[in-house]
Amino acid sequence: MEHKVKVYLDTSVISALFDDRNPERKQLTEEFLRQADRFDVCVSELTRAEVGRTPDAGLRRQMQSVAARFPVLPAAADTDRLAREYVRNGAVPQDYAEDAYHIALAVTAGVDFLLSWNFKHLVRRKTRDVVRMVNTLNGLGPLEIMTPAELL
Repeated sequence: MEHKVKVYLDTSVISALFDDRNPERKQLTEEFLRQADRFDVCVSELTRAEVGRTPDAGLRRQMQSVAARFPVLPAAADTDRLAREYVRNGAVPQDYAEDAYHIALAVTAGVDFLLSWNFKHLVRRKTRDVVRMVNTLNGLGPLEIMTPAELL
């Protein structure tokens, strides 16, 4: 049996499906999800919780329906500690610690790729560099952080 790479979707990927302000990102996300069976795709309880905070009830239900298609990653015992270490080392700002928690969830679960459209805190060179450094210092495996378009 062929090994599928493990892919974690953060909330921005799910919300992009319903965001008409950026048609290209929406189309690229739709294309990725059409090919999702090529990958072992998952979300987290954090992703589901963020979706659950969507103010518009109709949009929230649509997003919850998409998130429900994928299994939920379990949080490991050291997920909190690792997320704090990413923040402490500047991977993401303290005010956006949930973004560090997305990364820590993916790393502790052995995910290969974290997919996001969050260019402010996740899909950026500094975050990737700090995550790589922290993971190396802690004997943890690599994690690639990128957009869905980059994985296709």
